[in-house]
Amino acid sequence: MRLVVALGGNALLRRGQEMTADNQRENVRVAAHTLAPLAERHELVVTHGNGPQVGLLALQEAAYTDVEEYPLDVLVGETMGMIGYMIEQEMGNLLPFEKPLATILTMVEVDPEDPAFADPTKFIGPVYSKEDAQLYATEKGWTVKPDGDKWRRVVPSPPPKRIFQVRPISWLLDQGSVVIAAGGGGIPTMYGEDGKLKGVECVIDKDRCSSMLAQEINADAFIVATDVEAVYLDWGNPQQSGIRRASPDHLDAFGFPDGSMGPKVQSAQDFARATGGKAIICSLSDIPAALNGDAGTTVDPDATDIEYYPN
Repeated sequence: MRLVVALGGNALLRRGQEMTADNQRENVRVAAHTLAPLAERHELVVTHGNGPQVGLLALQEAAYTDVEEYPLDVLVGETMGMIGYMIEQEMGNLLPFEKPLATILTMVEVDPEDPAFADPTKFIGPVYSKEDAQLYATEKGWTVKPDGDKWRRVVPSPPPKRIFQVRPISWLLDQGSVVIAAGGGGIPTMYGEDGKLKGVECVIDKDRCSSMLAQEINADAFIVATDVEAVYLDWGNPQQSGIRRASPDHLDAFGFPDGSMGPKVQSAQDFARATGGKAIICSLSDIPAALNGDAGTTVDPDATDIEYYPN
C-alpha cells in the first residue's frame, strides 16, 4: 500500500522534555523502529510536527540582536531539514542499505484573502507576562493573546490551498524511496500582487496538510500518529468511550476540541470522504495493529454504525 503517516509532536519531543538534540534524536530513534518495518512492506511518506522546534529557533533568533529576526517561513524550512535529517538517519540505520530516503522541503500555498489572517489563533513560542507580551507586540509587531494566566504570540493558521512538491514526492515514491515531506504543515507561501511567490508569517496545520498530501498522491491509507490510543468521547471522564470504527458522517455528530483532537478528526474525515479510503488515528506504537483494525480509530466510509471499544 501507499501510506502517509503524520507524526505528532510527541514522536519528536515528549511533553515536559528539554528541547535538546539528544532528546529529539532518541525519540526519533523510537519512532524509526515503528516506521522502518512499514517502509519495507509499503510505499511510505512521513510527515511531522515542528511546533517546539520552531519555538526554539524563534527564541534563538530573538537572542541575537545584530540582525533582524528571520521570518516564520524560513524557520519552518530550517526545522524540516533538521527533523528530516534525523528521521532519515535513524530509519536508514534500520533499513537495508539500498533503500533510499529523501527529505523534501515542501512549499504550501495559502490564500492571502483567507479569514484566518484577520484573526490569528495559533500559539507559538514561550509564555510571557501580559506586560512583556504587550511590549513585544509593540516592538516586533506581534499579535498576542492570553493563554491561561499567561500571554503568548499568536499567528494566523490558514488551511492549505496547494502543495507544490506533489510531483517530485510521487516520483520518489515510484523509485522506491521513503519520503519525509510537509513537515510542520509545509512552508507557508502565497502569491503577491506582482504574481511572485513569497513566504508568509503564518503556520499551517500539520494534519490538514498531511491529509491533502495523502489525497493528492493517491495514498491507500492516511495515519495520524498521536499520543493517545484512539479518538475518545467524553475524554478524561469516567464514562469516556474509545471509538474503534466510524464513518466520516458519524463523527459529524460530535464536537472535538480545535486545540487537540479536532483537526486530526477533520483531516481523517476529509481523506476518507475524498478518496473512499481509510484514515486511522492511533498511537505511534499501535500503527501495525491499527492497519489491521485491531487498535486506534478507523474512519471508514463503509462503516454502517459506530463501533466502540469496551470500557
